[in-house]
Amino acid sequence: MSGYDVAIVGAGVAGSAAARAFAQAGRRVALIDARPFDDAGARWVNGVPDWMFDAAGVPRPQAPERRPAGPFVMLDAAGTRRQTVDPSPAQPIDMRLLGERLRADAFAAGAVGLPGHRVVDLALDGRGRPRRLDVAGPDGPLAIEAHLFVDAAGMKGVLRRRVPALADACPKVPGADVCSAAQAVFHLADASAAAQWLARQGARPLETLSRTGVAGGYSIGNVMVDVDGDEVELLTGSVPAEGNRDGPRILAELLEDLPWIGERIFGGQGAIPIRRPYAHLTHPGLALLGDAACQVFPAHGSGIGIGLIAARLLADATAGAADPGARAVVWAYGAQFHRTWGGLMASYDLFRRLSQSLAPEETAALLASGLLTPAGTRAALDQRLPEVPLQDLPRLARGILKTPRLGARMLAVLAWMPAISAWAKRFPEAPDEAARDRWASRMDALFVRATGRP
Repeated sequence: MSGYDVAIVGAGVAGSAAARAFAQAGRRVALIDARPFDDAGARWVNGVPDWMFDAAGVPRPQAPERRPAGPFVMLDAAGTRRQTVDPSPAQPIDMRLLGERLRADAFAAGAVGLPGHRVVDLALDGRGRPRRLDVAGPDGPLAIEAHLFVDAAGMKGVLRRRVPALADACPKVPGADVCSAAQAVFHLADASAAAQWLARQGARPLETLSRTGVAGGYSIGNVMVDVDGDEVELLTGSVPAEGNRDGPRILAELLEDLPWIGERIFGGQGAIPIRRPYAHLTHPGLALLGDAACQVFPAHGSGIGIGLIAARLLADATAGAADPGARAVVWAYGAQFHRTWGGLMASYDLFRRLSQSLAPEETAALLASGLLTPAGTRAALDQRLPEVPLQDLPRLARGILKTPRLGARMLAVLAWMPAISAWAKRFPEAPDEAARDRWASRMDALFVRATGRP
């Protein structure tokens, strides 16, 4: 039997960041993953704004962890309408190297790593609080006791589903709220052919060309060519539950269309929850983190930055507590997350649902009309709430006149954002399960009124 202050299941970026934060605070930490640590978490490139590292207390990445970057260019599915954000606030980060750095910091601070250990059971006491985690590892079974268990193992909720109160409150994410994503880095096999292709697109090296609506309203096919580095980055995503091609299929089609791309260097694929975070992020003795909490930015499906921030909030909420899993302690984490970040996440869930409902011609019209402004696109890439500069008001007005039905739908989303953001800030600060349930019901009701479903 091994005893710890905190046992974290899932050694991806969010789980590794939590292990780092807890260990550096002097906690006895176990970091557990069913896979070898070299295979844990996202193994691809992800765009993360620098400010999110600052907010998480994690030093900003440097090369080679930070990869070459250029402007972000949004196109419609036909590649005819474009909008450029230069520079892009979303910096391309190699998740493999970021995860390695976070784990190295955690282990240097005393955390214990348990790779290759699969969860078998979570034992609860008479009040339903987790007390012991049973895992199976290379050397046989192991029982782990801890004051606080953290589920950072992904959307399926390896620990969450073993606690009845959370299993009921955090149901399986429906297919309409799941993005299938794929990202990979390839060698550039024919630089001359790549240069010719860029010229035909009216693009330059290092520009990310992002075609939207390639397989449903919420879908992309991104291409970035680094001629000097002899590499090409591809990123794809869609919601296949709505009958669309999935991310890996879209990526395979890009490879078929671009024969000047060479062998794959690294990358990965996975299913990502794109709904707003669960209302119930904690239970005595247990906290949800990252995809297990649906802490993913809904507008484009990136959970790295917000996962880093949530890990810091969790460690800070438990600072100085003799029992880091006590009801009031973990509640403080959930309350702080919802009151500070919940409005941002829920507001962009509204926008995500709008974009997901658009037909290809409507996506093109959105870009052509001026309803989607460069400032709005920049805000989404930067994972901040949009502000409408005065100089954009005439453009928006013209867009509404050009596409009144689409304009009305966009205005409806913008109108609901303040109400939803304000309600998120009213998450109960003190532990009160009945008040939390009322808060969650009200949030669901707001979404039903705004989008037709909770």
